[in-house]
Amino acid sequence: MDAYCTDGVTSEIRGINGYEDGQILASWASPEGRQNIDIGKQIFCNSAVNMKNIVAIGFDMDYTLAQYKPETFESLAYDGTVKKLVSDLGYPKELLEWSFDWTYMVRGLVLDKKRGNILKMDRHKYVKVAYHGFRLISKNEKVATYGNTFIRDAFDGPDYAHIDTLFSLAEAYLFAQLVDFKDSNPGKISEEKDYSCMYKDVRSAVDLCHRDGTLKKMVAKDPRKYINEDNLIAPMLKMLKTSGRAVFLVTNSLWDYTNVVMNFLFGPWTTDGSSSLSLDWLQHFDFVITGSAKPSFFHDENRANLFAVETESGKLVNTDNGTPLAQVGDPDIELPHQIPNMRCKVFQGGNVGHLHKLLHVGASSQVLYVGDHIYGDILRSKKVLGWRTMLVVPELEKEVKVLSSSRDTRKKLQLLRSERDQIEDQTHHLKWSLEHENLDAGEKEKISVKLDLLESQRARVRAAHQESQRIFHQKFHPVWGQLMKTGYQNSRFADQVERFACLYTSQVGNLGLHSPAKYYRPSEDFMPHDSDILS
Repeated sequence: MDAYCTDGVTSEIRGINGYEDGQILASWASPEGRQNIDIGKQIFCNSAVNMKNIVAIGFDMDYTLAQYKPETFESLAYDGTVKKLVSDLGYPKELLEWSFDWTYMVRGLVLDKKRGNILKMDRHKYVKVAYHGFRLISKNEKVATYGNTFIRDAFDGPDYAHIDTLFSLAEAYLFAQLVDFKDSNPGKISEEKDYSCMYKDVRSAVDLCHRDGTLKKMVAKDPRKYINEDNLIAPMLKMLKTSGRAVFLVTNSLWDYTNVVMNFLFGPWTTDGSSSLSLDWLQHFDFVITGSAKPSFFHDENRANLFAVETESGKLVNTDNGTPLAQVGDPDIELPHQIPNMRCKVFQGGNVGHLHKLLHVGASSQVLYVGDHIYGDILRSKKVLGWRTMLVVPELEKEVKVLSSSRDTRKKLQLLRSERDQIEDQTHHLKWSLEHENLDAGEKEKISVKLDLLESQRARVRAAHQESQRIFHQKFHPVWGQLMKTGYQNSRFADQVERFACLYTSQVGNLGLHSPAKYYRPSEDFMPHDSDILS
């Protein structure tokens, strides 16, 4: 079945975006589309969004419409970065023999660049899991490093790097490898290069890969190797446009690469992955803005010029060659309704003020933007502009399915935790009696025996609880556990999702499985006293 689907009826999804055993998914707008939606494909709501009030829906491209395959694309980025470290930054040739485990790192981690540590913390910014390179840091060492201070560390300064995008997983893994290598091979890496300097070099090597086009050239040569097919995207976009919404694309990628990727997503492609580029995919969008330089794009004071793109040649059109585009900063800016020789309005640069003029929206709350990057897509668009936001979290599909199949385990953990609390309460009561009540020797002896039994029982229950919790978390990830949890608290990543994403889901195509007029309502918030009373 071709990736390009124009009838909006039935689409089959394969690979990371698909169901097992060749199941068929249908767009909501099709006769087959009124179906029960698997929990992994549902859209979850933090803040109410009434789609009837949304007049424009925008999408990011990389990691949103185009989901890259981590086993190939992240490995490509890793290999390119290692080569740059050796050839351009003077690192030992041994690095060329290293390999990349794309499953090891997860989003939401924080790199302590100064100490060479990788941290996972909860929403209160308490460090719960910590590694130095690939060595697990003991609880005592962790507390001594991050817990015994008079002023809490915000983990936001220049000594820290946040792993919040899927693209940054490779550089986090490489940083951990360099930390271990430096510790184990004194002198192999210059003593002048501390952990912070090594991280800076990794970032520089990544930037070099982007600047020379290494990554994008490889993807453009064989998109099928690096990008997942998702046949729900075309019918989803058609449904949104048919419902009367303006649909736009805002991407940091430039036009040439954007055209290659979007041609792959909408096809048709041959069995060897080749395709002659066309502009047919533009029919799904009212406006396309490339080279947007997000997140600065979301600031009106960003005085970047907005250029029209000639889609056939890739040339930029400005006021000098007759296109009536005013200079940025002109309060009376007017944009043409029709640009000659263009099947769709394609632009480069500019800022959100230009986009609002193009969309003719009455209020920023009428815009829904869908992206994958907490800071680049979601935080600025919601916090600065007041747009409604939807975050794409591919890891969520596995997470919710494991949760759904682990109800009995979670109940067991709750019971063990409750049993620990009861034993500790009894212990505290008996110890209080020993220390503060006037007891004879016989009574003290009886209490001491009870305390010994309770302490033995407490140790047994504590060990069972910790082991059950370890096994439970390893179902999600063998090193870092649940993406959205750290122990019993929401993780730092989950806290960001909750604060900045009105909606979140595993794949962008899931939007096509729901009515374009749906009212997304959040579940009831529970505080601890609510949960205890209602449970």
